Amino acid sequence: MNQWIPFEKGEYIVVQALLVSPDASAVAFEKAMIEISLDGEGQKHLKGTGMLRPFLMVSLYEEEDDIDLLLDLGGKFKYRLRKPDLRAGKVFAPDTSAVVQFYPSAPWEPVSEAEFGELVNHLNFIEN
Repeated sequence: MNQWIPFEKGEYIVVQALLVSPDASAVAFEKAMIEISLDGEGQKHLKGTGMLRPFLMVSLYEEEDDIDLLLDLGGKFKYRLRKPDLRAGKVFAPDTSAVVQFYPSAPWEPVSEAEFGELVNHLNFIEN
């Protein structure tokens, strides 16, 4: 699964990171980034982090179990991670943000700029 990562080892700012459900509900990360690392065998691994309100993330999961992550790394570098592994603390106050880590559960899928824009334009962002 690790050879699908086209970037070299390092940290990369994410322009836009969105958790999305099949019904087009979404929650946006703030200050998101990804880190590409190498293991002892030279295999690439991806870990992402960002800030969001866990209360809103839980709201997404109340309606759907299959949540995807859309990532915009700028320019033509746009991807979908299907059902990422999300790890967050246990802060569920409605107005509190927390760091959430995300890890791929499968290789990410490239998304064209046009398709990405269309997906984002049809999202309903949860804010309460």
